[in-house]
Amino acid sequence: MPLQHPFRFGVNMFVPGSRREWSAKCRRAEELGFDVVGVADHLEFSAPFPAMVLAAEATERVRLSTFVLNTPFYNPVLLAREVASTDQFIDGRMELGLGAGYVKAEFDTAEIPFLSGGKRVEQLERTVTTLRSLFKDTEYQPRPVQPSGPPLLIGGWGDRLLRLAATHADIIAFTGGWANTTGDVLHLAGIAQTEERVAYVRGLLGDRADAVELNIMVQQVIPPAERSAIPDRFDPLPPNAEDSPEELPSMLIGTPTEMAQQLKERRERYGFTYFTVMEYNMENFAPVIAALR
Repeated sequence: MPLQHPFRFGVNMFVPGSRREWSAKCRRAEELGFDVVGVADHLEFSAPFPAMVLAAEATERVRLSTFVLNTPFYNPVLLAREVASTDQFIDGRMELGLGAGYVKAEFDTAEIPFLSGGKRVEQLERTVTTLRSLFKDTEYQPRPVQPSGPPLLIGGWGDRLLRLAATHADIIAFTGGWANTTGDVLHLAGIAQTEERVAYVRGLLGDRADAVELNIMVQQVIPPAERSAIPDRFDPLPPNAEDSPEELPSMLIGTPTEMAQQLKERRERYGFTYFTVMEYNMENFAPVIAALR
């Protein structure tokens, strides 16, 4: 097992609101002990970069992340300017999360071609290499605060994307499952599938294994009283998960103490040390952070 990183906890924000509401939510995340406030990138949500700047004004400690950008929406050179400017304005607290995009309806609405998965990964790779090249240039302006640009998180599940992540990313984010062809249904991964994905990445990382942080998106945080509703939220569950859904890598079920133990087990089993929850699970997850610290 590679060197373990410290636990980190993120919350992915996506519910639009006023300036006051957004600032209050970000302050609350910091108060609850989260390390990272992420901003999702979907058409009906707040635009990521201004949201991050406002979040930085409202907080003091948390890092701010795009979790994750629909990279095919962005021209790489113009994106570099957005990233560098944002990193300047938030005093180097930025993490840059990139994905290949998966919701076809959003591409259709934006009148952007929804290419094959392989072509979208190629677009992502061009963006990554362009950003790296520009930020490496000491003459590039505007300069990001962090040398060589913000830490790069790449999120996904398939072979091509994980190969790209293993080559370039500082943080590899596992989605905990895969979307259907139109992106409107998420199929949760079981234990064996997650082990296979992590092993695949480990084999690609080589001597970078100790340096790269592994993240997983926790899809649900479910207290004991809501356990009976699990089949209604995810139908169907992965094979052999009906009797023990708390073992699914992308779900937490139980008391805060039990959930904390589940995270420790996932750190040992898979190497995950960075866990991100959805905004609607922020309050439910906070006692878990306290239990681990």
